[in-house]
Amino acid sequence: MDKARQNRKLIGLLLLGSVGMFGFGFALVPLYDVLCDALGINGKTSTTAVTYQKMEIDTSRSIAVEFIAMVPGQMSWEFSPSVKRIHVHPGELVRTHFNAANLTDHTMIGQAIPSVSPGIGAAYFNKTECFCFNQQTLNAHASAQLPLIFYVDPALPEGITTLTLSYTLFDITAQSLSSGNVEQGAAK
Repeated sequence: MDKARQNRKLIGLLLLGSVGMFGFGFALVPLYDVLCDALGINGKTSTTAVTYQKMEIDTSRSIAVEFIAMVPGQMSWEFSPSVKRIHVHPGELVRTHFNAANLTDHTMIGQAIPSVSPGIGAAYFNKTECFCFNQQTLNAHASAQLPLIFYVDPALPEGITTLTLSYTLFDITAQSLSSGNVEQGAAK
């Protein structure tokens, strides 16, 4: 085989490998979602409110629910849970809130993204009201209490005694203003 032919074969293999890697990278997100759903490890909570149906509260069990709030370094907001940890009985409707404050000199819009750990617990953590369902608009130097009402499904596996609800609050001001899709969620 001559050198030019070997080079063409090598270039073809490299191009094929590059296309294959691009396709695999593009498919990673859907594959990850499918895998996490199949294994029950995704930690994603519902993005819409569920209706609380009066149910029997399991007073024989106590579940510790921990709250974590995070804000990326470039976002000038304070964001924290009103309580860091509470104990609830499965089936009990619980009300709490998070505190948010805009530390800037201009109006900002935030969006909270929730996650529950362990991931399998997300299927049993039900929010009837959550600030994460809406964008939160805060004027300059304003603050707000952001409501959270939830219950833990009594069908939560016995081995799970602690659930951690984590929120990351993102600045979506530019995206919301450019799309013209601005919802009022918090006090001004």
